[in-house]
Amino acid sequence: MAEADRAEDKKPTSDEAHSAFARPSGTGTDAPEEDQPTSEFAFPDGMAAQPAEPEGSAFAPPATYSGRHSPPAYTPGHGFPVARMPESPWQDRMRTMLRMPVDVRPVPEPVQKQSEAGPAVGRVLDLTLRIGELLLAGGEGAEDVEAAMFAVARSYGLDRCEPTVTFTMLSITHQPSLVGDPVSASRTVRRRGTDYNRLAAVFRLVDDISAHEIDVSLEEAYRRLAEIRRNRHPYPGWMLTAAAGLLAGAASTLVGGGVLVFLAAAIGAVLGDRLAWLCAGRGLPEFYQFVVAAMPPAAIGVALKLADIDLRASAVITGGLFALLPGRALVAAVQDGLTGYYITASARLLEVMYLFIGIIMGVLVVLYVGLQLHAKPNPDEVLLITQRPLIQIAASMVLVFTFAILLQQERSTVWIVTLNGAVAWVTYGALHYAGNIPPVPSTAIAAGLVGLFGQLFSRYRFASALPYTTAAIGPLLPGSATYYGLLLIAENRLSEGLGSLVNAAAIALAIAIGVNLGSETSRLFMRIPGAASAATRRAAKRTRGF
Repeated sequence: MAEADRAEDKKPTSDEAHSAFARPSGTGTDAPEEDQPTSEFAFPDGMAAQPAEPEGSAFAPPATYSGRHSPPAYTPGHGFPVARMPESPWQDRMRTMLRMPVDVRPVPEPVQKQSEAGPAVGRVLDLTLRIGELLLAGGEGAEDVEAAMFAVARSYGLDRCEPTVTFTMLSITHQPSLVGDPVSASRTVRRRGTDYNRLAAVFRLVDDISAHEIDVSLEEAYRRLAEIRRNRHPYPGWMLTAAAGLLAGAASTLVGGGVLVFLAAAIGAVLGDRLAWLCAGRGLPEFYQFVVAAMPPAAIGVALKLADIDLRASAVITGGLFALLPGRALVAAVQDGLTGYYITASARLLEVMYLFIGIIMGVLVVLYVGLQLHAKPNPDEVLLITQRPLIQIAASMVLVFTFAILLQQERSTVWIVTLNGAVAWVTYGALHYAGNIPPVPSTAIAAGLVGLFGQLFSRYRFASALPYTTAAIGPLLPGSATYYGLLLIAENRLSEGLGSLVNAAAIALAIAIGVNLGSETSRLFMRIPGAASAATRRAAKRTRGF
């Protein structure tokens, strides 16, 4: 027996014995290993026998602290339970895990097949970054981009990953173990464009990768991603230009214009769109494209006043503004800010500000020239909107329909978002015109319904929420308040004009906050994985110091 014991002592120890937390040899008999390792915050054995630290010492534990009798909620001796999350869409599962600390995330169950040597870390990280790049370039929120990146990496066996998303930079870090060297990779987003058809295809790819019943190898994922990049837009260029014209015409009808006003606004928007395309082809920045695109509708409105034609020139200019206001970027910026991604939100808000200033410059230049030519625009007619419920509902649906085409949405989602936009306008009209509620709260409530229904539609179809919400906010955009403020500024009534622009900014923020609040409210109707109810869902960020 003694020889057997000596032979047993000479056996090579396992790799765990070399861990920085292992007890050095010769210091005593090791206790039998448990199923789960002890937390590094657990009270060490034998410390209770040490003399207590003097009162007030930095090393003295609090009076109520007891390591041996600590509540299980903090350091359970049996380890954290393994949560299973196959019931909900991958967006909710990944978002929930991203909001957990690393040490309490559920143990992964790799969905895709791996070789015996383990996952190809470099290729998985590269695929993850390429997918995140397409989503971020398409206008997706930072939190949803991180959730998609985490879903891809986790599905291929890289569970200890931390994705990070900013406005133009994506990075991801994988650390195989506590003592292993981390591997990091990053990618820069240099071009951004609006193509919700491509965005939906990327979401389907991520959904297939994270699904348990579908096997998507790395090679297959790369092939599908290359096909998504090569796919053409679903609508030709002439259709996009026609959609811009119809959008402006519908917006002019929404604020009180007739048939001739519809035609004038449509012609101005088409000219502005073609000039913007020309500037884009010459490589001019987007700021100057918005300056040029805002000029033709304003010029047509001023020309109508100079010719003394009895038409609502203000409706023509307002319709052109509806086609240019950056509502999509504003909603994404506010969403990132409310979910705790302040750097990305600040950058997107700065982008919105520059685009808005470009629109202001284009319209103000034309209005100033018109005033010098003794055009006499009437600021009061901007606020006189004739209430025509049926015509306005039809105009709002045309506006949303054409807006969805401009966003390059899938044909199957265009009709759904059109109905969602009609519900939003009916709600706004009932609250503001019939109920005499101020425009800001009316807009916020209508936008909340847009976010609620859009999020429910997206979860039903396991897709992004943007195609169901962005176009639906089109009728709520503050085109009239924006033009009213610009006209007052052009007439040198700065205080009143700035007040109207502030009102327009408040309406725009009400739209963005309402959409986000409606999206969050929709989670009350869905089962959140890893929690007993949606009420226990963790916040996006903890910013109060605990």
